[in-house]
Amino acid sequence: MDEQNSNPAETNAHKILLVEDDDALASVYLKRLQAEGFDVKRVSNGEDALASAIDYKPNLVILDIMMPKISGFEVLDIMRNTPETAKVKIVVLSALGQDSDKERAMSLGADDYLVKSQVVISDVIEKIKHHLTV
Repeated sequence: MDEQNSNPAETNAHKILLVEDDDALASVYLKRLQAEGFDVKRVSNGEDALASAIDYKPNLVILDIMMPKISGFEVLDIMRNTPETAKVKIVVLSALGQDSDKERAMSLGADDYLVKSQVVISDVIEKIKHHLTV
């Protein structure tokens, strides 16, 4: 019985679902998030994101918008309208920098919207930590 509680840090790590179709970028984020102590699962398309959001039960989702199969906007809309995922924190990390894209994501229920070209990884980590402590 003691064995189950031997590493409480593992069970208490915040779970992050990284939804990114760019393998190089995803690899950088995956390594950094794991180094920060997060339990991270990466998927590369919207379909897998929706399935993983139910199975993996993340505390927070980092969501790209432009992806194969189902766009990030659609994933966001579906997650917010699904009881099991409605309250999960969602930080959009997209190449789309137009105000209209940001407004659309926020109106669909994103907790934050970051433009890839305007942030460095430490900014993203800071935002993640902020949303997980709110």
